[in-house]
Formats: sequence, structure tokens, C-alpha cells
Amino acid sequence: MKLLLQRLLALWLLLLAACAPVRVHFDYEPLPDWSGYQAYAMYPSLHTGLSELDEGRLLDRLDEVLGERGFRQSEDPDFLIDITSEAYEAAPGSSVGLGMGGTGGRVGGGISVGIPVASNKIRRKITFNIIDAATQRLVWQAVATDTFRENATPLEREQRLLQVVLRVFSGFPPQK
Repeated sequence: MKLLLQRLLALWLLLLAACAPVRVHFDYEPLPDWSGYQAYAMYPSLHTGLSELDEGRLLDRLDEVLGERGFRQSEDPDFLIDITSEAYEAAPGSSVGLGMGGTGGRVGGGISVGIPVASNKIRRKITFNIIDAATQRLVWQAVATDTFRENATPLEREQRLLQVVLRVFSGFPPQK
């Protein structure tokens, strides 16, 4: 019974961690007509900064998601996709505050200390750039930030990268 409870707790924590939000920030050129972007290719000198296995997982998920949205890969693309990434350790959310105040001859003070509940987490920032193939100008960008577990299983990594791609390309092409 104790082993079953431990496994259920571990599964619950894993699911909770997997549900951590992928935060995405978008920026783009206000083009009059985004419908001309139908075919894509990867940027010729693509260096994602991911491991070779994670890069393959990300590109496979990217091809699936774009294909489902009506885009096709082409030797003569309308737009190029460049991807970069970096991992960093997020600062803990603790703080220390001192305060003093008073009114009417009474003076008071206080100290507040924030204690981190969890250790520092590794975060990953993946930047997706859409470049117009004809002009070589950046026309759309999404920066996704999420938590990253170095010891995640291959399936967990693949599912997390799928979440990133789905969230990122929910904003492409931009809606007016």
C-alpha cells in the first residue's frame, strides 16, 4: 500500500511538472497579407543550441504541426524558420524586506524574509524566427520559455517540445 501511494504521488508530481505553462511572447511586422506564406524551409545555417536528439524531436514536431495547419515544406519556400535556444538557471523567488513607519508619535518597524520553497529550476528559452525568403527580413518572432528537466525521459522531452511548438505556432500567422 505504501509503495502504491509513493508511485501515485510521483505520478501526480510528474503530471504537475508537465503542466507547467509554456510562456510565449510574439512580435511581428504588420504585413497587409499573411496568406502568401504557404511553403517553408529551415534556415540554411540552423544551429538550435539543442542536443542532436532534442533538435530532431523539435523539428519533427514542427513539421507535423505546420503540416496540420496547411503549410508545406519546399525547396522554393515563402519563408524560412530559424530556431535558437539557451538554457539557464532561474533565480529563486526569495526576498528580504525591511520597513519602518509611524504616525502620531508611534513608530513601528518590521522585517520580512522570503524563504525559497523549491531549489533553482533550469529554464529553457527557444526563439523561433520567421524570415521572408524573398527579402531575408525577419517578419515574425516567438520566444518560448519553459521549465526543463535534464533527466526527463525521451517521451517526456518529446511531449514537452510538442507543447512548445503548439503554443508557439498558435500565434502564426498573426491575426489582425
